[in-house]
Amino acid sequence: MEENENYLKDYNSISEEIKYMANSLVRLKILATLYDHPSNMKDLNQNTGLIYSSISSNMHKLELEEHVFRESNKYHLSNSTRLKIEQILELGYLITLLNEFFNILDKHLVKMIPNQSIAELYLLGKANLMESDAVDVYRMYNFMETALNSAEEVKCILPFYYENFNDILNGLVENNKKVEVMIPENIFNIFQKKSKVNDVSSFDGENVFLLIVTDQLMILGLFKDDGFFDQNRLLTSKNSDSIRWANNLYENFKMENK
Repeated sequence: MEENENYLKDYNSISEEIKYMANSLVRLKILATLYDHPSNMKDLNQNTGLIYSSISSNMHKLELEEHVFRESNKYHLSNSTRLKIEQILELGYLITLLNEFFNILDKHLVKMIPNQSIAELYLLGKANLMESDAVDVYRMYNFMETALNSAEEVKCILPFYYENFNDILNGLVENNKKVEVMIPENIFNIFQKKSKVNDVSSFDGENVFLLIVTDQLMILGLFKDDGFFDQNRLLTSKNSDSIRWANNLYENFKMENK
């Protein structure tokens, strides 16, 4: 959290520098080339296709702004500029990622996801959007049940009571698997009566999101803005970064609802 606060504190000064670097195609070509490796004027001319005069005038400005420096007849990026270019690349990556997941984010309730987890969305780069079809209307629930059945350990945020999930979780507990569950207060009593899970906590509110994290994969489901759970779309991944994001989401949400 402290790291993100520091980013926000420096945002204005950083964003102005990023705008300066990004609002010129010539500068971007030069900086992108130098990001890959230090280059002299001849290398820059060959790699960018820019004319020498254009390279020279922009290089002069970039040197004055301390974005680049010369050493052994080659231009190098300063460390601070390299970091800023990485931010531009991460931003572009995140925009691409959000576009890919548009169907699950658009017209869905996401405000319940903690800010810290929103800041770490880039970890979901290897996640997949799974969508149901007219042939198998129970595809999503079958997928989640299969994931739970094969788990060695599970963390769940379950925004509603579903008998099949409860039976599977009870079976895991009976087989000494580690199971941890968070549920809304309005179904806490129902869940307690029928569940064998010992590690159960509750939270205020409804229509948050569905989260299943096992030792093998993560699954995220959202509610639509009409208040109904979207049983036709899930975000899922077996990638370790995505599983880490989901575990962090669980802990962040739990911390916010203590």
